[in-house]
Amino acid sequence: MAKRAKPEEIIAKLREVEVRLSQGESVGKAAKAIGVTEQTYYRWRKEYGGLPVNQAKRLKDMEKENARLRKAISDLMLDKQILEEVIKGKF
Repeated sequence: MAKRAKPEEIIAKLREVEVRLSQGESVGKAAKAIGVTEQTYYRWRKEYGGLPVNQAKRLKDMEKENARLRKAISDLMLDKQILEEVIKGKF
């Protein structure tokens, strides 16, 4: 299984592709040069294009925090539903 690239690595690779594209290289060749598929390049460009490294790190941290909070909310809602059923006398 391939390792996942960190945001700062992705941004550096995107910059490298931009340089290659400005030199007249095709997108496919430039993507292969950085070791990813065209599809991955376009996905990365959509997500990280134009972001400075510090904002990309912050984005990933916020996504992790958001996932943690969503899990906490779902656990609380489940507890609430269980308690409501107990109050009604349903076991």
